[in-house]
Amino acid sequence: MSDPVKQWLEQADYDLETAQYMFDGKRYFYAVFMMHMSLEKALKGLYQKRQGEVPPKVHNLLYLLQRTNCEPPEETGRYLVLLNQANVTTRYPEDLQQLQRDYDKATVADLLARGREAMAWIKQQF
Repeated sequence: MSDPVKQWLEQADYDLETAQYMFDGKRYFYAVFMMHMSLEKALKGLYQKRQGEVPPKVHNLLYLLQRTNCEPPEETGRYLVLLNQANVTTRYPEDLQQLQRDYDKATVADLLARGREAMAWIKQQF
């Protein structure tokens, strides 16, 4: 059996690539959704490494971060709060047209760039 922590990180990297793929295909809010998935899996890997147990089946980045006992830089923390809020909106959209207006190319490009920085910080915690 493969190392579960390594599996979480491999899936996180795969989802990060998928976020870029969605962005390149102009599926902007799906890019945001996949960025959340990517960071969620990275945090679950960190959780498993630090707690020594399988992480809970939750999507809340802030809960997972708290359980890892890591304190992110202020900007990373604010970004994770923002992305955590976006998760519900992108996972369960009520108004497709509004969602497409809210997550335009420029907005999502910024979110992806900040997400890559957050991913780098999470990986440093291993």
